[in-house]
Amino acid sequence: MQQSAFSSQRPGHRGESDSRDLLTDQVRPGAVSERKGKTQGSRRSGGAGGRSRLASIAHPPHQPMKAVSDRPRERPIDYSIVIPVFFNEGEAVRTFLSIREDVIDKVPGRRAEVVFVDDGSGDDSFNELLRLQTTHRGLVRLIKLTRNFGQVNALKAGFVHARGKCVVAISADGQDPPGLIVQMLGAFFDEGFDIVVCTRTGRDESVYRLLTSRLFYWMMKRISFPQMPVGGFDFFLLSRRALNVIIRNWEAHTFLQGQVLWTGFKTKFVGYTRRKRPSGRSRWSFSRKLTYLIDGVLSNSFLPIRLISLVGMAFALFGFAYAVLILLLKTMGGIPVEGWAPLMIVLLFTGGVQMLMLGIIGEYLWRALAQIRNRDSFVVERICEDDARAVESTTLPSREGREAVEKRYRRSPSPRGG
Repeated sequence: MQQSAFSSQRPGHRGESDSRDLLTDQVRPGAVSERKGKTQGSRRSGGAGGRSRLASIAHPPHQPMKAVSDRPRERPIDYSIVIPVFFNEGEAVRTFLSIREDVIDKVPGRRAEVVFVDDGSGDDSFNELLRLQTTHRGLVRLIKLTRNFGQVNALKAGFVHARGKCVVAISADGQDPPGLIVQMLGAFFDEGFDIVVCTRTGRDESVYRLLTSRLFYWMMKRISFPQMPVGGFDFFLLSRRALNVIIRNWEAHTFLQGQVLWTGFKTKFVGYTRRKRPSGRSRWSFSRKLTYLIDGVLSNSFLPIRLISLVGMAFALFGFAYAVLILLLKTMGGIPVEGWAPLMIVLLFTGGVQMLMLGIIGEYLWRALAQIRNRDSFVVERICEDDARAVESTTLPSREGREAVEKRYRRSPSPRGG
């Protein structure tokens, strides 16, 4: 059975057809008698004829497999650029045009992909990126999340789906100069750095944002990460192995900058001045910054829990010292002990002991919580690849589409890196 099936499927070889119907798996009528007659005839023939037939089955004539060997192999992607999008209508497309002009066109020998992650935007950002993808097939990929999961988790979604040898994270607001990516790629491909961090040596922003940002990263530097740049960063490059380490150790409330520095890979720091936002307004409110600060401190430092223990111990010592003082004053000076004094002693002492115990319990709960929480960081609603069915029907020819997009969104000169 197997020999006959193999013979009938081999190109250019005419062998016995299988006696079974491939759909019903039933034996055709008369097939058994036909096979019996052929078998008896082959036994009677014997000799060189039988041996030659067996040899032809065992060693079929060579046929070139053009469908496999002649198939062109797809060139691997050298670098991926991940851009989280949240209410960046117009800005995301202009950022892409700057990347294409300042990076992709200047590094022609490297294959690139740009991965946009729509983090639950309520404007027309997603539809704009769909139209952009129709004019840049094979270059632009689009991931849409079911809701807003936060910028950090949107970056993770892009990291997980990125296919490049290294990944660059950049914002969609146009404040970071895309031209620096060329220098970052040189540090990765030529100098062997696994991480390239672009630090903000200056910011063309308001005094309020400048002070709050410096205070934020100064606290992180003092409490959790001594190597944290004073100006902070969110524009960086990761090698594939550094990226895999970060994804494997992702936490429910990840402080991404801390995770990048925590890996310990060879890192290069590049300074630049961050531009003023060209249009729109920042969605990074004070409450979001405060939450991110708390996540960074609690996820990477034992100081808060140990501070609770130290405060509890201090209160207990103060209550004990106060009790000794009251006892000495009563014994030596005959000062009457009023009713509030014993009450304060008991409250301070018991409250201090309780806080000390809560601090110890918190040490265990903090470790257990960090291990057992395994909730998904994001949920993907749609991934738009190169398939035309995943894009709106209002497609344009490639050349005309590029001209239309550039004419619509090229309102300001593209930012260039220094």
